[in-house]
Amino acid sequence: MCDILSIIQLPVLCCAFFLAAALYASVGHGGASAYLAVMGFMGMAPVEMKPIALTLNIAVSLLALVMFARAQHFRARLFWPLAAASVPAAFIGGWLQSPDPIFKIIVAATLVCGAWRLAFSGNTAETLTREPQWPTLLVLGLSLGFLSGLIGIGGGIFLTPLLILFRWTPAKPAAAVSAAFILANSLAGLSGFIVKGGAIPPVTWQLLPVVMIGGWLGSSWGSKRAGVPALKRSLAVVLLVAAAKFVTI
Repeated sequence: MCDILSIIQLPVLCCAFFLAAALYASVGHGGASAYLAVMGFMGMAPVEMKPIALTLNIAVSLLALVMFARAQHFRARLFWPLAAASVPAAFIGGWLQSPDPIFKIIVAATLVCGAWRLAFSGNTAETLTREPQWPTLLVLGLSLGFLSGLIGIGGGIFLTPLLILFRWTPAKPAAAVSAAFILANSLAGLSGFIVKGGAIPPVTWQLLPVVMIGGWLGSSWGSKRAGVPALKRSLAVVLLVAAAKFVTI
């Protein structure tokens, strides 16, 4: 399938991935759910889709993390307890069987609700109410890591809206923490895939420069020039794209 793509469908794939990377990176995400949706619509085999999405996710989330961290939005105190619990949980979830369609519909409905809350929440989420405790972050990281490994994404689509809606951190620091969270979980997922004997399809390296350019543009805008309402609307769109992925693939 990858050979056919390189001749017939690669330009379409590049355009779609560029736009996805730019949109997702603007809120600190890597774009895996959008990549999976596009590849699914184009009829690619699942065995090819997972390593492509994870590899591109790693590149874009790393770029987003660098851009948001350089703008001084990264919050290590939030990231480390989340990552400590999520990485091993994501590895375990990746070994288990993919969830059934009913589970995916529930996840999609949750994402749509999160998108609606973000789109109409105004600036209230920028007022912090309390600091999350380490046990809470560990439980959240464990849950999101396992869920991420189970469905094959980095987990930022769940983490970012929770950080904002619980008022634990403003939108831009939430994006920075989510970028690091996605990077860690995607590395764990891809490592598990390779250890089990999987291989990264060659077309991945043709798509990599495209998503890195899109990711750089998106993360530059999100970390420096985007206002909070615009960033939250972008995140709402990301959640809706991710929800569409779960109900169509």
